[in-house]
Amino acid sequence: MTKEEFYNELTKISASRESRLNCSQLVKNDMALFPYLIEILFKVDDKISCHAAWVLEFVCTDYIYAIIPHLDTFTKNIHKVHLESAVRPVSKVCQFIAKAYYSKENNTFKRLLSPEHKERIVETCFDWMINKHKVATKVFAMETLFLIGQENTWIHDDLKPILEQDFQTQSAAFKSRAKHILLRMKKIPKS
Repeated sequence: MTKEEFYNELTKISASRESRLNCSQLVKNDMALFPYLIEILFKVDDKISCHAAWVLEFVCTDYIYAIIPHLDTFTKNIHKVHLESAVRPVSKVCQFIAKAYYSKENNTFKRLLSPEHKERIVETCFDWMINKHKVATKVFAMETLFLIGQENTWIHDDLKPILEQDFQTQSAAFKSRAKHILLRMKKIPKS
């Protein structure tokens, strides 16, 4: 399938779970489409980039390792994503990456996720936390920041006041996750 044919497939999907799953299965069955998916995702002013983000989330839910050859491109461009329908799935993929990197299992992320990749993810997650984004985006961002902050304590130091400041004005979902993250932060011994 050419990039143009794949783009055309992306134009056909809807926000329904079934539609997104079907397109993600197309990619999982032909991983040669994955670079096209990334390229279309970062055409950030094109509404179809949102469709690419939806599919990326579903592919990465099942197979996060698909993103590894594209970590440079992904982390260099995530800050450019601005359509809210694309920001949420991109923030979730960042969380998947952080969870894979900080899992107890030895895996490829532990070798290939560089300090520069983590720095780009952290910067973008902080932007999502302090700017006007939907709760789901912020929840994925705070989880990512918590995980990466376990080895970079300044991240927790900067995240804590953001969570506390926003606590009273945010939704129940935000409050629940923020409370959980703040409790987990307290349990980490200070060096």
